[in-house]
Amino acid sequence: MAVSDDLTRLSERAKQAENHVAAAKTQARDKLAQDVQTARDNTQATVDKLRGDAGATADSLQQSWSAHVAQARERIDARKARHDAKVADRNADDADDYAEYAIDFAYSAIEEAEYAVLDAVLARQDADAADAASA
Repeated sequence: MAVSDDLTRLSERAKQAENHVAAAKTQARDKLAQDVQTARDNTQATVDKLRGDAGATADSLQQSWSAHVAQARERIDARKARHDAKVADRNADDADDYAEYAIDFAYSAIEEAEYAVLDAVLARQDADAADAASA
């Protein structure tokens, strides 16, 4: 699969996430809770896959992200145990803040992916030109 295809796949996945969040606003709480668990499971599966695919260069970033995700999940799980309305409102604010952070992180990852794809295309063009010149 070409890296430009991966960028297209990333864009399509971002659109799916956007549509899913928009639909979630009208879902019943039980259905939404089930979707949250499914999204969490899917994220963990992706993290596990990336862990298997990542090279040495990405290991430290992956470890940092994994630690961040684990810490965020622990905070989320701890918050679910409390039911006080004031605490629930603060928890909603925290969840919003975390969602904004995750979006910013993903946006940064998309920018990095764009750079990497463009650099790969340029490198391929340079290699093709070098091959043509030596032929």
